[in-house]
Amino acid sequence: MTIYLDNAATTWPKPESVIQAMNQFNNLIGSNPGRSGHHLSVEAGRIVFNTREILAKLFGISDPLRIAFTSNATHSLNIVLQGLLKPGDNVITTSLEHNSVMRPLRELESQGIELTIIECSTSGQFVDTEKIRKLIKSNTKLIITTHASNVTGTILPISEIGKIAAEYNIPYCVDSAQTAGILDIDVQKSHIDILCFTGHKGLFGPMGTGGLYIKKNLEKKIRPLMFGGTGSRSEFEIQPDFMPDKYESGTLNTIGIAGLYAGVKFITDIGINEIRKKENFLLTRFINGISDLNKIILYGSQHIEDRVAVSSFNIKDLLPSDVSLSFDENYGILTRPGLHCAPSAHKTIGTFPFGTNRISFGYYNTVEDVDTVIKAIYELSNK
Repeated sequence: MTIYLDNAATTWPKPESVIQAMNQFNNLIGSNPGRSGHHLSVEAGRIVFNTREILAKLFGISDPLRIAFTSNATHSLNIVLQGLLKPGDNVITTSLEHNSVMRPLRELESQGIELTIIECSTSGQFVDTEKIRKLIKSNTKLIITTHASNVTGTILPISEIGKIAAEYNIPYCVDSAQTAGILDIDVQKSHIDILCFTGHKGLFGPMGTGGLYIKKNLEKKIRPLMFGGTGSRSEFEIQPDFMPDKYESGTLNTIGIAGLYAGVKFITDIGINEIRKKENFLLTRFINGISDLNKIILYGSQHIEDRVAVSSFNIKDLLPSDVSLSFDENYGILTRPGLHCAPSAHKTIGTFPFGTNRISFGYYNTVEDVDTVIKAIYELSNK
């Protein structure tokens, strides 16, 4: 028996419709979108556009062509950070960020950008949106935050942050790796100028898929990360300057995009609120089941509505890696120990350098899964 509780890394299993869509593309289409005039190429292009459309509806985006496909959220974030920021620019972020944000920012810091990091509370909570207002400078060119922490599950108040950014006419970029497909996201209502998302987590798509939304005209300020063939304006040897082609050099992962469409369709058929409701139920059962244990340290808010279904914990006197290994070998429970590619977040909550055990529930998990992991934690903590 295998109990998969690592959905914050990658959701698994995928809906059967995702596998079917990818098989169908491979068996019946298999052609490049936008690179030829024959009917298979046209059909591949239709799949790509339909996926832009369904994502646009999911995220409250009025024009599907404002979405460029990438290989994952890290790819999207690097396009934004390396394409927008120049030496002397200031960027504001938080101490809860994943290395997909922190590493490119640290690299750019070494090249002359100024980095301002808002320290969150030791419980992993975002402290005060007004703190952002006080930190804005004349050279602040970007505010970038995660939507939810991959360590504590903390949901950041992106609408409030976006409103402040809009007041100062500063672009606001949101990393939705942990929330796309799980929480309602509306780029208009939340004043999101740039949205970076990955396909293989809450959107139920395959690995190697992701995307980038950029508000109209903002793409003029963001240089491409790559240059090359786009299937458009082939008569010119310079990169197209319009969305989405500007950021889509090279052949797209069309078979993956076909799977991504099916994943998003799965979400819209069920409803985000239903998915959220089930994951919250599982998380509540888990937290209630272990919170009375003396040897257990839980991290993050105890208010379920303030977090996604990610829970980090430690068992006193046991290394996270040892706990995870015991889960796997003795109970068939798959979790993720360590620093979760977010050392800044672990420094914030005081768990650096060993990290925590992270359990992340998904739509396919069951009550029986939760009860099994609670039982395993009881047995480990009593040894």
